[in-house]
Amino acid sequence: MTPGAVTLRGDQEAAMFIQAWWRGTLVRRTLLHASLRAWIIQRWWKQMLVKLMEKKKRLSLQFYAQQEWAVVKLQSWVRMWRLRLRYCRLLHAVRIIQIYWRWHICQTRGFIQGRYNLKESQLNLQLEISLGLQACKVQQCIPLPVNE
Repeated sequence: MTPGAVTLRGDQEAAMFIQAWWRGTLVRRTLLHASLRAWIIQRWWKQMLVKLMEKKKRLSLQFYAQQEWAVVKLQSWVRMWRLRLRYCRLLHAVRIIQIYWRWHICQTRGFIQGRYNLKESQLNLQLEISLGLQACKVQQCIPLPVNE
């Protein structure tokens, strides 16, 4: 073998080594870019998932708040209805007590009770005056003047 052949063969091996190194560098660079792009897409997708989850949480919280408001409103209506019912019962009891009290007062002090009827040109008047156990009834027909 000639010394020039050895160097040619050594140059070829060196060139093949450099080419292999360069191809490996290009492949690693391509893989790096691909992995960076994949990472960017994954990061974007995770952000979208976080936004979707936040939106779901917000909507569920709004729905919960709306339900809570409806429950509170319904409870206040039921409380109001129950209080009104109790008030009406108390009012009825008060009226009964007032009726009996007035009747008692009228029995001890006396009262005047009456009715009237107006027919054509006559006024029919009926009065009942009560003083304790004594009672006086008055009935009278009063003619009314008619202007023609």
